[in-house]
Amino acid sequence: MARRVSIFGATGSVGQNTIDLIARDRESYDIIALTGGANVEQLAADARRLGAQVAVTAFEDRLGELRDALAGSGVEAAAGETALLEAADRPADWVMSAIVGAAGLAPGIHTLRHGGILALANKESLVTAGPLLTAEARAHGATILPVDSEHSGVFQALTGERIEDVERVIITASGGAFRDWPLEALEHATPDQASNHPNWDMGQRITIDSASMFNKSMELIETKEFFGIAPDRIEVLIHPESLVHALVGFRDGALMAHVGPPDMRHAIGYALHWPERRALPVERLDLAQIGQLTFAAPDETRWPALRLAREVMATGGLAGTAFTAAKERALDAFIERRIGFSAMARVVEETLARLSSASGLGSDTITLDNVARMDHLARITADEIIAQAG
Repeated sequence: MARRVSIFGATGSVGQNTIDLIARDRESYDIIALTGGANVEQLAADARRLGAQVAVTAFEDRLGELRDALAGSGVEAAAGETALLEAADRPADWVMSAIVGAAGLAPGIHTLRHGGILALANKESLVTAGPLLTAEARAHGATILPVDSEHSGVFQALTGERIEDVERVIITASGGAFRDWPLEALEHATPDQASNHPNWDMGQRITIDSASMFNKSMELIETKEFFGIAPDRIEVLIHPESLVHALVGFRDGALMAHVGPPDMRHAIGYALHWPERRALPVERLDLAQIGQLTFAAPDETRWPALRLAREVMATGGLAGTAFTAAKERALDAFIERRIGFSAMARVVEETLARLSSASGLGSDTITLDNVARMDHLARITADEIIAQAG
């Protein structure tokens, strides 16, 4: 019997790599829903190729274009936030959550209610509402599997181990586009320069987040939420080669490392086939040719996002929601060249400071309504700070 699969964020880098793996074994899968953003042409082409039941674009004004592209295919076309949730309500056995940003939270929660597997690439879901997401999974007997290479590495290293034996978890970071830049040059870095990752092939927003280390800061919070590891036991190492994705340290002093090529299909494929391991079309590493692996401690002066993530974890409550929302607005402003690269962290820090004194940031109960309220408030606050900076 074919496995029912939906892919949310199908036109992004994670979604496209997921489709690449599924297309290689097409007969094993029944594609329920594909969703995407503005790239309607790609969305329609993939929906036709995979025979999806429905294709959904997040933009309501692109519905006519999507319908035209799907004409005669038998694939339904839909658009907008309501359509995304309706697609998430269609039963599926395995769902890829790869929508970028806080918009991925609600569809992910809806899919968990079917009791299947949620392959989680949307970082913001755990950062903004980790307890809510994991409680929903427990309530419906669903499973959340990590798709970030770092958390997939931790997950694999923990297989067969007891969490109480874990002494520390180390996630690695490449350092992004500016890891070797002089510190004083960062203020003048451009979006084009920040969009060139030295190791990974990812979308623009994620690549810029890698350069600012906001990507890694969210992964710190994710590690706490996903594995229940205390923040003071989670470490970050700069690892320029991007081959060691994570290490788990145990109480006997042993370190279990996950090593693999910088190819997203590895973590995606592991989640797709779990609990089995199947052959994947990824590079096999030649360690003798690689020769050496290097590591360094991160400089929080260069990457203040790491310090902010630890402050968010200490605050708890809805601090992760505010952090994510402010980061998204700061990133928008940087891409639009309204603020500089280094100003993104300053916007997020000031947003958290203002909300902390005015809104009980760390004390609110985490519900979808409260998350939406804080998300809205943080975006407004960040926009005010950005306007003042301009």
